[in-house]
Amino acid sequence: MSHGIYRVTAFEISAPYALRVQFDDGTRQTINFEPVLAGELYQALRDLDLFNQVQVDPETHTLVWPNGADFDPATLHDWPTYADALAARARRWELADVKS
Repeated sequence: MSHGIYRVTAFEISAPYALRVQFDDGTRQTINFEPVLAGELYQALRDLDLFNQVQVDPETHTLVWPNGADFDPATLHDWPTYADALAARARRWELADVKS
């Protein structure tokens, strides 16, 4: 599966756990990250203070957080295509955490 190469150029916080993201091709996505914030790396972003420390990395041109969490900019660009699968994966991680 091939996908385009995109760069995040800007973002703004639009709601708790949600960002309006702008890309180099002019596309904009409003992304609610809350359903995917699970697992070892992303669970920490449920701390809204940490989530709101998001930045655009000048080298990778994607959203990054101080704890090392990030997302592929192509995934962000095409979020509606990936959102359900990412949320399902997060739910599986949460169930695995409950069982262990």
